[in-house]
Amino acid sequence: MPIQVGEEAPDFELKDQDGQGRRLSDYREKKNVVLVFYPLAFSGICTGELCQLRDDLSSFDNEETATLAVSVDSPYALKAFAEREGYRFTLLSDFWPHGGVARAYGVFNEERGFAIRGTFIVDKQGVVRHTIVHQPSQARDPEEYRRALAAL
Repeated sequence: MPIQVGEEAPDFELKDQDGQGRRLSDYREKKNVVLVFYPLAFSGICTGELCQLRDDLSSFDNEETATLAVSVDSPYALKAFAEREGYRFTLLSDFWPHGGVARAYGVFNEERGFAIRGTFIVDKQGVVRHTIVHQPSQARDPEEYRRALAAL
């Protein structure tokens, strides 16, 4: 079961596409976070969703908000993915323990070995304020992220 609105977002530390450790709690009291779990780098729907964020980055990664996109891919694959697609937001590797953070958020597909499409809008106090959870074949609409962020 995915984390619900009103719950404290589980803290974590994962390596980003540059191999640097990033903690969710690093953003506490500083920025809201758009936490985007996606199945796999370089796959069609995932690339399309993240390109929508890239193309309107100022709405999702700015002085008030940080975007953290999480998959089970290694940091090396995420670096190549970010470079190929021109992503200037943070990609995080939930590689080891495999899918551990996706499990903590209730969006890991045990049978397939990757996260389903789960987005969690986390406020500056670390509380989940909005969730969007879809199956791997169903893309999310970033307009829903905009509305959730505007309501914070």
